[in-house]
Amino acid sequence: MPPSSSPSESILIKGLKELSLPFAPVQVSAFMTYLSELKKWNKAYNLTSLKTDEDIIVKHFFDSLLYLTALPDGEVSVMDVGSGAGFPGIPLKVMRPEIIMYLVEPSRKKANFLRHISRTLAFDSIEVVEKRIEEVKSLTVDVAVTRALFGIKEFIEKASPHVKEGGRLILSKGPKVKEELKAVREMDCEVLTLSLPATRISRFLVLIRKKSADMTPEKIPPQPRGYHASTTSTTCVNSECRLRKAGCRGFEGCPGFKARE
Repeated sequence: MPPSSSPSESILIKGLKELSLPFAPVQVSAFMTYLSELKKWNKAYNLTSLKTDEDIIVKHFFDSLLYLTALPDGEVSVMDVGSGAGFPGIPLKVMRPEIIMYLVEPSRKKANFLRHISRTLAFDSIEVVEKRIEEVKSLTVDVAVTRALFGIKEFIEKASPHVKEGGRLILSKGPKVKEELKAVREMDCEVLTLSLPATRISRFLVLIRKKSADMTPEKIPPQPRGYHASTTSTTCVNSECRLRKAGCRGFEGCPGFKARE
């Protein structure tokens, strides 16, 4: 008979099922190794304030895995900005080994832990970038993620230059997410309300789709009078207009305006 699961494994397996994530024993084993190494290194390096196995599994592992909801399928490249002890990057890599992962973390101690756990778990296609995001050069990815580090606008400003046109930026926010979204209402944002397994806590995952290379908030052209990005009753026939590229569908008084029939 196979050995019975430890209490920590049982919590993990139950949460993975609650998240409807298919998993193999090797992935459960990887998470248990990650848990053990994190607790060991935490004694010297203070990588996380969470101490119990359940808290780490629920509030770090499961919280990170919520990002899978917004990730594209296939072999995508992902940059975890301010990775810290590896959240959300390492749990995402455990569940999606095909991801090409870049862990951006300026702290030497945390970067050393990230290198250690990447070797321990025998990951392929993973790189630790020991720099602040502002210092990173020549790195372009399909998706940039971060967890509880930046405001929405700040994250767009810092990470958007590293995301390919048509790529995504994803971050997790608390209940005040609507207030932050007011500062970036011109962007193509979607908020996913998700439940954190084993809790009654809701997480608000903000997904920003990058439409063009210059769509950072400070470069979006000012909105003319009468312009509403959310309108669905009009269209624009001027394909070269800068406003159309920013999401405008036309407004009365503009030469490109045309009422939708």
